[in-house]
Amino acid sequence: MNKSILLKKRIISLSILLGLLIILFIASIFIGTSNMSFIDGLKALFGQGSQVNQTIILRIRLPRIIAAVLAGVALSLSGTIMQTMSNNVMASPSTLGVSNAAVLGANIAIIILGGGTIIANGGKVNISNPYFVSGFAFLFALGSTLLVLFLSRFRKYNSATTVLIGITFGTFCTGVTTLIQYFANDTTLSSAIYWSFGDLARATYEYDLIILVVVIISFIFFMIFAYRYNAVLLGEESASSLGINLKLFRFISLLLASLLCAVTVSLLGIIGFIGLLAPQIMRRIIGNDHRYLLIGASLFGAVILLFSDILSKMMLNGISLPVGAITSIIGAPIFIIIILLGRKKK
Repeated sequence: MNKSILLKKRIISLSILLGLLIILFIASIFIGTSNMSFIDGLKALFGQGSQVNQTIILRIRLPRIIAAVLAGVALSLSGTIMQTMSNNVMASPSTLGVSNAAVLGANIAIIILGGGTIIANGGKVNISNPYFVSGFAFLFALGSTLLVLFLSRFRKYNSATTVLIGITFGTFCTGVTTLIQYFANDTTLSSAIYWSFGDLARATYEYDLIILVVVIISFIFFMIFAYRYNAVLLGEESASSLGINLKLFRFISLLLASLLCAVTVSLLGIIGFIGLLAPQIMRRIIGNDHRYLLIGASLFGAVILLFSDILSKMMLNGISLPVGAITSIIGAPIFIIIILLGRKKK
């Protein structure tokens, strides 16, 4: 394809995604389980109208919408880098065991250490000690990353080995989590299960700020070294010939990618398929040039998660469903279609 045509296609694709993101962001503000009119919602957005409406818009919906955008970006960036550095399109936060380890950490904090129980706060359900639980989830997620990377060193970070170790360790974490839940009482078990739901309703501005900081740092790093990621796709010998210390670069990249996932999962629960789906679709649309792929995957991940969140609030009248379930329901058939089309093309 002609370079100018390819560049035009990439710019158009990114512009469309940005437009969709803005439209969904605005629509999400006025879509919810309450029977608030558009005018009342608009007034509340600018600090006018009833106090109840202001609370719904500014303290419940807006943090949730921002969290959807940031989590979509974080998980998509994480999946993109994991797939590139492991040279495996199946690599994602879930296949490398990060999500499973986070759930194990949360279950230990809630069930064994008694770190959190479900509480209702004005119709919004929360964990009583969210930072303690999220902290344990984050430590276990990060620890799993370091363990997978350490074990992968023995096979020189072979792409298949890294993914297989991640899947195996993730299965181990799931088994331990099941045993812990088996001996839990009803209260702690329900709290642990609730935490594992990918639920944007628990988002706060404090959560958003934590994710934002990690996203900004990681995105800047990835974009600065975008040309290195392009070189990695050419093969290890090509990357080494360009003076890239591939072992160190792979370690730092996967660590940052896992950090993005660990922070997101520890605060919002498991949100599946975003990190796996967004990079694969954008590679087919705008190619493998990471200068554009990182931006495209980030935008597309945010669009998917915002759209899924809107569906989660509209599917049942007056009830907001866990968005993690919606992304899995949407993502699974799409991913199967991608696999089948890929095999047919091959």
